[in-house]
Amino acid sequence: MRTVAVVGASLAGLSAARSLRKQGYDGRLVVIGDETHRPYDRPPLSKEFLAGTLGEADLALETQDEDLQAQWLLGARATGLDRADRSVRLADGQEVRADGIVIATGAAARTLPGAKGLAGVHTLRTLDDARALRDELALGGRLVVIGGGFIGAEVASTAYALGLDVTVVEAAPTPLAGPLGATMGGIVSALHTDHGVRLVCGVGVKGLSGENKVDAVLLEDGRSIPADIVVVGVGARPCVEWLEGSGVVLDDGVKCGADGRTSLAAVVAVGDCASWYDPCTDGHRRVEHWTGARERPDAAVAALLSSGAAEPGPPRPPYFWSDQYGVKIQFAGHAAGSDSVTVEEGAPDDRSFLAVYRRAGHPVAVLAMNQARLFTRWRRQLTAASA
Repeated sequence: MRTVAVVGASLAGLSAARSLRKQGYDGRLVVIGDETHRPYDRPPLSKEFLAGTLGEADLALETQDEDLQAQWLLGARATGLDRADRSVRLADGQEVRADGIVIATGAAARTLPGAKGLAGVHTLRTLDDARALRDELALGGRLVVIGGGFIGAEVASTAYALGLDVTVVEAAPTPLAGPLGATMGGIVSALHTDHGVRLVCGVGVKGLSGENKVDAVLLEDGRSIPADIVVVGVGARPCVEWLEGSGVVLDDGVKCGADGRTSLAAVVAVGDCASWYDPCTDGHRRVEHWTGARERPDAAVAALLSSGAAEPGPPRPPYFWSDQYGVKIQFAGHAAGSDSVTVEEGAPDDRSFLAVYRRAGHPVAVLAMNQARLFTRWRRQLTAASA
């Protein structure tokens, strides 16, 4: 290959570019990103950066002396992929032709209908999002977070520490039931009520009120929650619309094999936009976590540079972490496939415990609150069992 284009300049794209050089690719490398910023770390956006304890320079993912010998096209949005000559079309009219392509365009925050143009309403996905929200939180007031997932919970935790009046609204009966299961999701979400943050569950949001600036969140049961600031944390959608008509098969993201290969030769996908086949669950799924964006590009790049169809090794169990109200939450594995969950160490009431999920007696996932050392040991066991 003489030219490889990496479409996406966040962690997954940067990891792919690094992996290309590490695996011996010495040709032309073009990295395309729709944001104007160099690659930055996203997890602190809802925590330390939002709280003002971490600056923008601290978010940089590149070291000062790092040089990938790449051509960076930043502020350049991809609008199409031509399968005939394998070229990426950009919004400014440019075309980047390449022998190999890495799709790493990530995901975008979902929004609420009717919220566009209403001041005080935020999503949190990018550095620019975090800047705008941080400035508003500094003014204080009443914050309503719509969505009790990890991003919403971290924003609520940060805002609570800043002294705001915080309410979290979750449509499901229990927050985090999807990734953690109902029982453990309820235990982790109890951190909100532990700290005086109101948690409203089992009711959807009908809309927002306010003429130019939001003043309340309207619930489907008729209730109204006053709000000066609203953060919408209702998930993310993969940024793959630019690939429609390209021949790349899409199914909740870019549908890939277990090594990141797509339906087009010499095109692989990584990061939040990629729906990889997981042999452990015999299905495709997107992994929207930092570790997936950091680790999986190695396998995808190996597949891109390989002339054969090498059999990829099994992926490591998904892993993510969250920091809320001073508590470190860690999770690895697949809770959805379990038939039991037991607390192995500590006590949930103390918000310091380790729980193991099992299927037919075999561990398939592990959850910890403030049990980092024990969690690391169990995570190694899960990884060894999947190898």
